[in-house]
Amino acid sequence: MAASILVVDDDESIRDLLRLHLSAAGYEVQVADDAITAGYSVLRSPPDLIICDINMPHMDGFEFIAALRSDKSLPKIPVIFLTSVDDGDLRGKELGAAGYVTKPVRADRLLSLVAQHVPGGVLPIG
Repeated sequence: MAASILVVDDDESIRDLLRLHLSAAGYEVQVADDAITAGYSVLRSPPDLIICDINMPHMDGFEFIAALRSDKSLPKIPVIFLTSVDDGDLRGKELGAAGYVTKPVRADRLLSLVAQHVPGGVLPIG
């Protein structure tokens, strides 16, 4: 069974691009456009990995992951943060970030990082 990944980003084009790359690599992908929708998704069915934008309206990625980490009924889900600049590295480390991917996203970098933390995908060739 393929690993499940939740992509959280307020930019529809980024969500679509990540869904395309991750699905093609064999992962089961769910998407959410903000932390609130993502929170409901995690409560319904915790994914194997979360890829989360840092800068989002209502609740940023760090606040979202901190809220998940504070809920002891949820498993500790690996998180890869998306960022347009090198921001928040210390805060991400404090939250146990599995890594960072900068925008624009390079598929090979993303898939390599994802494969380090969840089974079920295929590494890019090349």
